[in-house]
Amino acid sequence: MTWIPACAGMTRTEKLRFGYFTVGVNDCSDEAAFSPSILSRGGHLSELDALIQLLAKLPGLGPRSARRAALHLIKRRETLMMPLALALTHAAEAIRPCPVCGNLDTLEPCAICRDPERDNTAICVVEDLADLWALERTGAYRGRYHVLGGTLSALDGVGPEDLTIDRLLARVKPDQELILALNATVEGQTTAHYIADRLAGSGVKLSRLAQGVPIGGELDYLDDGTLTAALNARRAL
Repeated sequence: MTWIPACAGMTRTEKLRFGYFTVGVNDCSDEAAFSPSILSRGGHLSELDALIQLLAKLPGLGPRSARRAALHLIKRRETLMMPLALALTHAAEAIRPCPVCGNLDTLEPCAICRDPERDNTAICVVEDLADLWALERTGAYRGRYHVLGGTLSALDGVGPEDLTIDRLLARVKPDQELILALNATVEGQTTAHYIADRLAGSGVKLSRLAQGVPIGGELDYLDDGTLTAALNARRAL
């Protein structure tokens, strides 16, 4: 196992506060502070190291950021660390994926699928839950959703059976519109074409998000692919 030196960057006061000089270690080297023998004698170090290792797995957090986050939590044990641990426990027990669309909620089906005000004539297909949340933030779409859970990728060994495509095909009806809101990547476009081929002749209306110049964008800073898509998707004023 590769140990992350949690005390790297700490002042001597912080090292004393968190017990780095209580097990006969006078430095913060990997060999001294995080050898298995010292961890087993000093007990309290292993919990801190485990916390840092787990925090470092979060998106946007590297070893250094994880150390700072761990110290911030420990210093605010009652006001932040314990409430966060309780919230994580409750979330892990209560939150489940919606069996209809793939959204996350504590009830089945989710709030979006249960909402009678939603437009049942349109289903927006997204790659990941983060894409669903991004579209919901705009407030511009009031239809239903379907989360695929990824995109087709031969290199990564992701096939149709690894996604919720079959569930989508069983769910969509001939009088509905299917909005393919997939990323403008090779994998995203491959997935969109695969779904379109599977639905050929079904009577389902297929559409995709517009591509081109973003609001506030300057032409000189756009790549050739974006400019080409914008020219091809031009419309009359």
